[in-house]
Amino acid sequence: MEDVLDLYEEDYDPRYPTVCFDEKLVAPEADVRPPLPMEPGHVERIDYEYERLGTANLFFFVEPLAGWRHVEMTQRRTKIDYAHCIRWLVDEVYPHAEYIRLVQDNLNTHTAAALYEAFEPAEARRILQRVEFHYTPKHGSWLNMAEIEIGIFARGCLSRRVRSLTELRQRIATLQAERNALRCTISWRFTCNDARDTLHDLYPAINNKLD
Repeated sequence: MEDVLDLYEEDYDPRYPTVCFDEKLVAPEADVRPPLPMEPGHVERIDYEYERLGTANLFFFVEPLAGWRHVEMTQRRTKIDYAHCIRWLVDEVYPHAEYIRLVQDNLNTHTAAALYEAFEPAEARRILQRVEFHYTPKHGSWLNMAEIEIGIFARGCLSRRVRSLTELRQRIATLQAERNALRCTISWRFTCNDARDTLHDLYPAINNKLD
């Protein structure tokens, strides 16, 4: 935990960007009957019946101090999908960075081994030399600032019904473009000192007495 919190306290350095990564499974829904037009003084009427459009996986990348985010929509959330996203991050987004400090959870697909399953050993090693992994603790995914961005997208475009997965992709792209244009940053205020003061159950009791 303190490894991630220390990282968040560091000043912005484009040579070593801190990127928070997480993913979300979504199950878009479509209307079976079109909503009734709104009338003055009345709310829109939407039929409770809906059609499931399958599922999609969303990979969220967020650089909190730079005000940049990207949402990649995929059909699956396998190690191969993860590995290709990491290569894209290294080669396309940060080609000039010394290395990327990637904050992520302990999901079994979020490992260096995933890249060796997707690429030849030399290619996997090349990519991994440009990535420094920082893991949030088990049951501590709230420490990942990508969770904040996921919440914003959930309220902004993921919870409403759509006509197709293509429309969902367009909504995501629109909100992403709007927030990137505004360079919406995340101001993280919870520090190691705060953790030590409030999260006593996470720290062992130290007995310094000698027998």
